[in-house]
Amino acid sequence: MKTLDYLQLNASATDNVVKSLQQLLADFQVYYTNLRGFHWNIQGPDFFVLHSKFEDLYNDAAEKIDEIAERILTLGGVPANKFSDYLKISKIKEVGEVNCGSEALKNILDSYKYLIGEERTILSLASEAGDEVTVALLSDYLKEQEKLVWMLCAYSTK
Repeated sequence: MKTLDYLQLNASATDNVVKSLQQLLADFQVYYTNLRGFHWNIQGPDFFVLHSKFEDLYNDAAEKIDEIAERILTLGGVPANKFSDYLKISKIKEVGEVNCGSEALKNILDSYKYLIGEERTILSLASEAGDEVTVALLSDYLKEQEKLVWMLCAYSTK
């Protein structure tokens, strides 16, 4: 039994959505790992604020990773689950030992700039495929992330 047989979605139309979601999954996995490093290594006068914020961000990323993987499964794909595979395709690069708040925030904002662009592309592909659930999922991500970017930019202004 195939899930798509019951969802009234065309498998060939959703193939591009699945491929794009695979890319997004890899990107979020690397982003999540970067956030964990920022959380662990942050130092300086903003330690308490940023340490807590980075934890919120990686918890949110972990939830999105699960949602993206489950959406891939729902659409008939198999989500990659090896970090070595993520590193091969992720457009977000690993960063290590960042302990400066402004450097971590710059990396996070750059990551969101990329993720938002990818999510807009997938939203368009999903819309063309008649996949309203993926559209709604990514619309929710975009709404949340745009507000977060605004807040991070406001916080970063000296």
